[in-house]
Amino acid sequence: MKKTKKTATKKNIEYLHGFSEVEQNRLRKQADFTEPQVYKNIDLSEVKDLLEVGCGVGAQSEILLRRFPKINLTGVDFSEAQLGAARKTLASVPYAKGRYKVQQMDAQKMTFKAKSFDGAFLCWVLEHIPDPQKVIQELGRVLRPSGVVYITEVTNSSFFLNPYSPNLWKYWMAFNDYQFEHAGDPFVGAKLGNFLSAAGFQNIETNIVTFHLDNRHPEKRRQMIEYWIELLMSGADQLIKAKYTTKEIAKAGMQEMRSAAKDPNAVFLYSFMQARATAP
Repeated sequence: MKKTKKTATKKNIEYLHGFSEVEQNRLRKQADFTEPQVYKNIDLSEVKDLLEVGCGVGAQSEILLRRFPKINLTGVDFSEAQLGAARKTLASVPYAKGRYKVQQMDAQKMTFKAKSFDGAFLCWVLEHIPDPQKVIQELGRVLRPSGVVYITEVTNSSFFLNPYSPNLWKYWMAFNDYQFEHAGDPFVGAKLGNFLSAAGFQNIETNIVTFHLDNRHPEKRRQMIEYWIELLMSGADQLIKAKYTTKEIAKAGMQEMRSAAKDPNAVFLYSFMQARATAP
């Protein structure tokens, strides 16, 4: 476990999952796996010029371009490695041709002119950004009046797995401690309403989306737990290297999850937050 003394000052942002090809493929798989829940209440059918903040490897970009054939998408991300993967991904998608561009940019101080877009989309992004409020304020600047924004974010305090898995909980706490202490926020979803209000957005709506799977849905439960094993293990090397956890705890925690995936009475629960608002 991490032995260094914690301080109130966060370290510089350091992406827990890394930028390997394996991780880039995991992000694509994650986008596909969660698409039905993420897009259930998202309607961008009236948007023409869409800004995607934190487009990463282009996994969500591909879905957006498929689901909403009228949009022209501008994607921004801080990582050139991810943008390279996004360009490669989108170049192979026939329906994306001529409808997108991606570029490197700090979302906290975007270089776009005011009122450049009539819609914005963010998904699993603000949890990795040092100052989410600055990003929301920038959205208010670059969106046209009444332009719509949809934000999907984590609320990691909601995670629950039965049977009780002590090593998993130790690993999960280390996972969240690392993110919080490296300029991220694993609980940012619960704060979206405050951020949007402070930036002057209007018609703010927040919605909690919950995965609750028990023995009524055994196959979906197994798939969800297997998905989370992959998600959690994607941060293992960095957590161990930074001494937030140990190889033994990581290995035991994942074994507990694998056992839960086979348990006929297992229960999995996780909630994330979505917000919709219009620009002032």
